[in-house]
Amino acid sequence: MNQILKPKMTTTFLKRTALAAVLGFTSLAALAIPSDRQQPISLVADRATFNERTGITTYTGNVIIEQGTMKLQANSIVANLNSKKQISTITANGSPARFQQQIDAAKGIAKGQAQKIVYNADTGIITLTGNAFLEQDGASIRGNTLRYSMNKGDIEAVGTPNKTGSSSGRVQIVIPPSSSKSFPGARD
Repeated sequence: MNQILKPKMTTTFLKRTALAAVLGFTSLAALAIPSDRQQPISLVADRATFNERTGITTYTGNVIIEQGTMKLQANSIVANLNSKKQISTITANGSPARFQQQIDAAKGIAKGQAQKIVYNADTGIITLTGNAFLEQDGASIRGNTLRYSMNKGDIEAVGTPNKTGSSSGRVQIVIPPSSSKSFPGARD
């Protein structure tokens, strides 16, 4: 290959790979505290590939992405671009894949993990699959699959039916006590 073209192609590849990362994680940062969006994105991986024809960027090998309070760790991350070069989906796979981010300045860090985390930019839905777990400020939810709608702000948890009555595989929710509020009808 022509030695003059090789550095130019490498530079173009790096710019496109960085663009895919920035587009994808800027979309996820929309949930964050405003200062996160102003922070640089740091991406570390053992390998990065970009296919211009398919619009697929793949990061593999102990992938760590950080922007402000947002941190995503996974064995691999695949970002799919649509025809307009915008992120359509981001898929993180791990053992488990983990993320954390401060969503609200008044609350603690929100943390989550699952074997697979998929963000769909078109629908605004984040799906955590495989021993999925989310927690913030002492509250937590666990299930086989968790779906969070960024647009509606709701969450759906799906477990595995269990007729024995044990919690294994079923949806588990922990709600911490609140000293400032009491349940209706509760006595002091």
